[in-house]
Amino acid sequence: MKPLKVILAAAVALGLSLTASGCGSGGDSGSGSGSSSGGAGGGEKITVGIKFDQPGIGLKTPDGTYTGFDVDVATYVAKELGHDPGDIEWKEAKSADRETLLQRGDVDFIAASYSITPARAEKVDFAGPYLLAHQDVLIRSDDGSITKPEDLNNKKLCSVTGSTSAQNVKTKIAPDAQLQEYGGYSECLTGLENGVVDALTTDDSILAGYASQPEFKGKFKLGGFRMSNENYGIGVQKNSALTARINTALEKMVADGSWDAAVEKNFGPAGYRNEPAPKTGVVVS
Repeated sequence: MKPLKVILAAAVALGLSLTASGCGSGGDSGSGSGSSSGGAGGGEKITVGIKFDQPGIGLKTPDGTYTGFDVDVATYVAKELGHDPGDIEWKEAKSADRETLLQRGDVDFIAASYSITPARAEKVDFAGPYLLAHQDVLIRSDDGSITKPEDLNNKKLCSVTGSTSAQNVKTKIAPDAQLQEYGGYSECLTGLENGVVDALTTDDSILAGYASQPEFKGKFKLGGFRMSNENYGIGVQKNSALTARINTALEKMVADGSWDAAVEKNFGPAGYRNEPAPKTGVVVS
């Protein structure tokens, strides 16, 4: 009888071991970011990439809160996926890092003034677009000398180091523009305010976000030149099931008026003449 007891004890131990092992392996299957892309809700975390340094678009404030149009869009989308605002873990998505963050699974999706381009679409998928922006210029409110893109000839034109926006103007529109490249948009704004530069160029949504800040109220205006089309999309991993679900959420956001409210809240003070909400799946080139 003793050998039988030993065999039974070993079998029980082995069964318990397999049961524990099975439970453990179930906990290892995830999206790579430790969040729930399935949108089950119930307090499960979702990780979203945004800009941390673009007022009106995506900004991390000194008190640790997050504001901006992309933040409002991402929060709405996360809600439709089953996540409360408190479930969102915000992660900085710098322009150069966006594809890598998605490919590694560090984030579930990215809403960070992320223009849809063929080159990017080879690496990640996009939901949307959710905003049609244009390259434009920001000038001083009292400057009447710049009324069309060609007026930028012989003007001091500022953009950030490494940006293609200023080069686009110089090569295609105003070849005699004097390029001034600074480390960040805030430096360009200071130069514009002090008369060191005559204009700042990048996407009109980004410019409107800066101009809408209380400290700049009434100081700047958009040129309204619309020198390019920039379709902002929400980036997800290749072949992600989230694409269709995010598109559904964006369509609902437009239909119930939340999209218009977010535009007015974040860009309205700058007098931003936004395009109507684009249709998902339709990219204007």
